Amino acid sequence: MTENNENTQPKQYVTTTLPYVNADPHIGFAFEITQADAYARFKRLTGHEGFFNMGADEHGEKIWRNAQAEGRDVQAYVDHYAKQFDKLKAKLNASYNNFIRTTDSDHKKAAQEFWRRCDDNGDIYKKEYEGLYCVGCEMFVTEKDLDANGRCPDHPDRKPEAISEENYFFRFSHYEDALLSLYEDQPDFVVPDRRFNEIKQFVQDGLEDFSISRKKDKLPWGVPVPGDDDQGMYVWFDALVNYISTLGWPENQKQFTEFWRQGNPVQFAGKDQIRQQAAMWQAMLMSAGLPNTNQIFLHGFINVDGQKMSKSIGNVVNPYDLVDEFGTDVVRYYLLRHIHPDEDSNFTLDKLTEAYNGSLANGLGNTVSRIASMYSSYDVDVAFDQEAAMQDEDLEILTEHMNNFRFDQAMDYIWQEVSHLDAFITDREPYKGIKSDDEDDVREAKEAVAYLALRLFDIAEMLKPFMPETSEEIQDILKEGRDPEPLFERKE
Repeated sequence: MTENNENTQPKQYVTTTLPYVNADPHIGFAFEITQADAYARFKRLTGHEGFFNMGADEHGEKIWRNAQAEGRDVQAYVDHYAKQFDKLKAKLNASYNNFIRTTDSDHKKAAQEFWRRCDDNGDIYKKEYEGLYCVGCEMFVTEKDLDANGRCPDHPDRKPEAISEENYFFRFSHYEDALLSLYEDQPDFVVPDRRFNEIKQFVQDGLEDFSISRKKDKLPWGVPVPGDDDQGMYVWFDALVNYISTLGWPENQKQFTEFWRQGNPVQFAGKDQIRQQAAMWQAMLMSAGLPNTNQIFLHGFINVDGQKMSKSIGNVVNPYDLVDEFGTDVVRYYLLRHIHPDEDSNFTLDKLTEAYNGSLANGLGNTVSRIASMYSSYDVDVAFDQEAAMQDEDLEILTEHMNNFRFDQAMDYIWQEVSHLDAFITDREPYKGIKSDDEDDVREAKEAVAYLALRLFDIAEMLKPFMPETSEEIQDILKEGRDPEPLFERKE
């Protein structure tokens, strides 16, 4: 089955969160991009016209402070790090349509228009506020959000700061019933279920209005609040609007309608962003009179050698280094098959090397070499049909796994089919039959190799969303009838 541009299926909008550009990319965000990319590629493969969004979150106090500490112009600072994240497109072979930056002028205009619509709906007001602010989260926190030591669980290395100032607030508390109705109407709104139950409980416990601005004399780096030169938008309020500003909203109503209103928008995010994505953003959309997200998938964290990634520990894994060592498709393979989609997983180089040698070099790579060698040598002629390169049963099984965001199970199925080919070779032994003096044996050997080549072509088609370069290489080898070099050289 080839990518289909005919509108036989609904359109599909897919987005990652925007990484906060105060450091180089790490493997955790590479995981999110790769998941979203595999999902978007699969939807396109099955006939959906897609829009895939990625970008950079460039405002907020952390960025301002870091730029100040380094003595750098803040715009130059975010330009540098935004470029590091956008380079992941080539490094991970990501297929996103747009890289939205929250410092883009069109995004700023969209964020201000979004503010006006919420304000016109009566959901923005101004008041004096005293509270605790976690710079790491870029969020105000309450005592119940903190651990026994009075620290944010996600940023235990710093104490929340006491802040007293006049800010604008969003009437989050007005949307408890509306959010619960949304959750009731869309029973798979948040995946996995345990995260969905978490956000339901959070809303049922009661919502508090949240601050959506900071005074400019304390934080000059942000989108200006419409009509108030003394205030800048709170980074989360600004950044969340990227999901629609990337589509050209509010000016490009055609693209917005096609991909947000009608495109079943799916958001990929880490489990720590459940409140922002599944509650705050949804209430904001309701206030602005815009449709809600269709579905939110929350992935787990990647720990390294049993520990949470940390600069101070020195265990942050750079995806660029992994790709340089193993190759793009190997990193994609490992993240999608061997890292659990929604639970915390442990990463080690030893595990990656073991998977590479076992499943790729000795597994898929060896199978491709055996089949391609027989196919190129046994005078077998097969017509490979790209339009029918995935069987109905394959498509049904992969669709179920992908719709459930079980990338690991989808790939397990593909490798099950690779193992089937190995077993078929062992059982039928075409390499023996081809040498027989009996014409029937030779014919059966050729028929066996024809089946193997056709089924391997199917498997390569199934690999397209996950390992696109490998998929293309396998299909080219078969179509050209050549004896290939090893796809994956074993690592010692």
